[in-house]
Amino acid sequence: MTQEKLLMKALSMDIITAKMFTELDTSITKAFGKHGQELIFKGLEAYGLKDAELLAIKATAEGENHTFYNYLPFEIDGPIQYSELTPFARFSKMFAYIAKEVVDVYGEDGQLAVKEAVRIYGEKRGSGIAQRARTNGLPNSVENYLNNYDMGRSDLFKIDTTYKENAIEQTFWHCPLGQQWADDNMHEYGILYCQSIDPAVAYGYNNNFEVIHDEYVLKEGQCHFIFQMKDPQS
Repeated sequence: MTQEKLLMKALSMDIITAKMFTELDTSITKAFGKHGQELIFKGLEAYGLKDAELLAIKATAEGENHTFYNYLPFEIDGPIQYSELTPFARFSKMFAYIAKEVVDVYGEDGQLAVKEAVRIYGEKRGSGIAQRARTNGLPNSVENYLNNYDMGRSDLFKIDTTYKENAIEQTFWHCPLGQQWADDNMHEYGILYCQSIDPAVAYGYNNNFEVIHDEYVLKEGQCHFIFQMKDPQS
């Protein structure tokens, strides 16, 4: 029986943002309890509760289960601030405002809690990418990673990609996530995401898939990656 190939749509950034928020909530609450939740709420206030509500509504409409509503009152006054920003910029702002509240209070422990949230979020996304490939009868190999990726990159990302034997090399000349953190002077909080996300997604996709990330937009002005399979027969 021939398996029909399915066209797998990229997840919207509203769903991806809701997934990230939920893992931040889980990790920060686990580390710091009720005070961690208070800091999360302060981060959402800094971001804008009306903007957070809009994210929650859009993600729910697309079927995503999230924890935004654990923090949002039923009635929220005030304008939506970021409707003119790209969804990538909104993701960056939401992440940075919450990370800032936690890291400014808890220092290195706060950094670890935020990075743990990114790790779990990334591994879950990577597992989903492997599932997308498997749905079309494809193994979770190097060559099937990017063409089954779950997040649409759009023209806002400027990327050079080179496929090598059992590896992919990428250089990001422009990343709207990193650019937003740079524009907002949120380097120290955004870098927590940048340092953790790609190794986590790769590991979730295939436990033998590893990432060398030796340049960062927030440090060197560009991101450079090598994704490689440690055991090509895995």
